[in-house]
Amino acid sequence: MANNFFGITDIGKQRDNNEDTFIAQKADDGNFIIACVIDGVGGYVGGEVAADIARDCILQQLSYIAGDIVPLLVNTITIANQRIYDRKLEAKQLENMACVLTLAVIDIQNNLFYYAHVGDTRLYLLRDNSLIKISKDHSFVGFLEDSGRLSEEAAMDHPKRNEINKALGFNPQIAHDPDFVETGQSPFLPGDTLLVCSDGLTDMVDKNLIKAILTSSGSIQDKGEKLIDAANSKGGKDNVTVVLVQNDKAPRKYSATRPAATTAKVTDEIIDPLAQPKLPDGPLTVPVKQKSNRGTMVVLFILLALALTGFLWQFWLNYQLTQTPVKVVAVPPVKVNNAEQIRLQDTINKLKGRTLILSDADFKQPIILSDTLHISQDSLYIKAKGNIIFKRDSTYAGPGISLAATSKYIVLDSVAFEGFKVAIATRNDALVLKHVVFNNCMVPVQTSYIFPDKKYISGRLFGGLFKIDTLSKTTK
Repeated sequence: MANNFFGITDIGKQRDNNEDTFIAQKADDGNFIIACVIDGVGGYVGGEVAADIARDCILQQLSYIAGDIVPLLVNTITIANQRIYDRKLEAKQLENMACVLTLAVIDIQNNLFYYAHVGDTRLYLLRDNSLIKISKDHSFVGFLEDSGRLSEEAAMDHPKRNEINKALGFNPQIAHDPDFVETGQSPFLPGDTLLVCSDGLTDMVDKNLIKAILTSSGSIQDKGEKLIDAANSKGGKDNVTVVLVQNDKAPRKYSATRPAATTAKVTDEIIDPLAQPKLPDGPLTVPVKQKSNRGTMVVLFILLALALTGFLWQFWLNYQLTQTPVKVVAVPPVKVNNAEQIRLQDTINKLKGRTLILSDADFKQPIILSDTLHISQDSLYIKAKGNIIFKRDSTYAGPGISLAATSKYIVLDSVAFEGFKVAIATRNDALVLKHVVFNNCMVPVQTSYIFPDKKYISGRLFGGLFKIDTLSKTTK
């Protein structure tokens, strides 16, 4: 898929600044598209600041995406909310700032999308020339419209259209409200289009015109620009932001085929696989020439004599050793890294990019670790091509892989660990696992948290982002 996502924002016709921002890009692993529209509220300066804080937080938290995605999105929005609230406490002029947003993550390979939503930005799905509103407006007028009590035309002209009841930055305790963030997931089929937009579009342009533009000819960039132009031609009362994602995969077509006729020969004979093979016709016995036993007796006598001689020799040696004191010197074990481990550590240390592909054609399997593999990069994506297995050397008791305290996003994809007491030692929340297998590891992941000395600490550890993959991967 190429050229299948696009984002654009415009100040509109009546505003002096743009409090909207957006994200339209792939995550660092290349497997997901992030589509997000953020609408800032709270004045000339505050809205822009809140929107930028949320955008930076989303890009940081979703740099690599793995595991159960919906909780990951909720956690990301929770962190963004806290950062906006903390910034408000630092600056008096920002005390009214907040933002609303709609965040979608599209799984390109598996034709799925996931979303999280707060406020009155919107998410639409276009499928088979039908435009479906996925998200719900978190406002009183939006509730009336979504429940059918108010028509779209009446809602667009309602004087309280822009009064929202949910936003990021108002309440630091949204983690305790499971219904604060609206979430969901849905198939994203070939031919589908996702539209994420701010209310600057939907306050000006009705659903029928939006659908007409999205189903018209042209690229998604053309369609995004046409949506902006449509809002501005209606008055452009607010900032207008649009993000489009298109599944441009070719639809799969299947044709019915007649089963091929079998060419195997069918007989009524029952074959016993344990039966003795059939012998050719001939005499039932074969005459065998008898040999004399004299040679056998001679050989046995010689072997017995040799065994007795060896026993007497060993007895004499043991006697001599008991008469001579032997000084035993303890030799400390020498830890020797094998060539494969040295080469892998050197590859990690000298890597210039942020992605490392490990191929089982390049490394002998399994990779025996007699010391810890150290990862010191800020961000790193390690992906296996084939079966990559890290196996503990029988004399080694330390962790297989250790992440530096400065690491922020380290992804391990499709690797296996075998026999470690601690497979991975990490700090803070830097580690992301994707299709990782732990075989006979006492502690698969050991996490330590680093806090400043002599400071009061509050908060909780966020769990539940790891899951057992339903599609198992067999590692040999």
